[in-house]
Amino acid sequence: MRDFLTPLLVALAALLLDRLFGEPRRFHPLVGFGRLAERAEHIFRRGSPGHPLGNRLRGLIAWSILVLPPVLLAAVLAHPLVDLLLLTFALGARSLAEHGDAVAAPLAAGDLSAARQAVGQIVTRETALLDETGVAKAAVESVLENGHDAVFGALFWFFIAGGAGALLFRLANTLDAMWGYKDERRRYFGWAAARLDDLLGLIPARLTALTYAALGETRTALACWRQQARHWPSPNAGPVMAAGLGALKIGAGGTARYAGRDETRPALGCGPAPRAADIRRALALVSRGIGLWLAAFALWSLLRA
Repeated sequence: MRDFLTPLLVALAALLLDRLFGEPRRFHPLVGFGRLAERAEHIFRRGSPGHPLGNRLRGLIAWSILVLPPVLLAAVLAHPLVDLLLLTFALGARSLAEHGDAVAAPLAAGDLSAARQAVGQIVTRETALLDETGVAKAAVESVLENGHDAVFGALFWFFIAGGAGALLFRLANTLDAMWGYKDERRRYFGWAAARLDDLLGLIPARLTALTYAALGETRTALACWRQQARHWPSPNAGPVMAAGLGALKIGAGGTARYAGRDETRPALGCGPAPRAADIRRALALVSRGIGLWLAAFALWSLLRA
């Protein structure tokens, strides 16, 4: 029975460590990994965007070189302590809460300039001209999407494949964030990173959407997911954000400015535009979701035992 419960205890310990200490302020391993990724792109990518097939293959090779060796090493070294370190590294629940609060607090206090600056740390859209609604909308969307990227995706792959699975998800998600843009430079080179991240997130994103729906306005969340998610550019962010916004009964989407260009995204959710208080409601939804996942995994472990 202990063998079945060990992953649950590791997950509980990792979440506690993340809550107590968060991500490292200095010498974060992902900073070093990011530098390696920049170097790998410089070595492998040819042109902007370059040859469609050639740069896709080069991007896949670079992804494999960066991701597969540490993941295979983690699998070889599999041990509860190793898994604990890797899952703690992969989780970002406290960081997500801190970034969300950093936007919600000044926005609620009427300090729009500080709120714009804070939200600019967690989204890629331009934030200098956002009004209060725009800041709240950007923050809520980011919290809900990163609930999957920084918490539930890592937990899912940990429950499936231990610390190696959590590491695989985190590194793949990081490379998607660095290479997965469809801009002139990375349109082809980042193709593999984007597609592999989509693949790894396929199941956990939908479980995240179900989690949000179960813990909020369930009917509205499921209706928004069913009707809206397919119109969103990302196959995984669409269900997560549509269900999350529906669960909170608020609406988002619409026009946002990226790299000097306005992009119109489909409407998501149902209800009034987000306000400062909705940022913390989104954070609370993620927090309750963690509890639900742990309870579900505990029940599953006991049934297996």
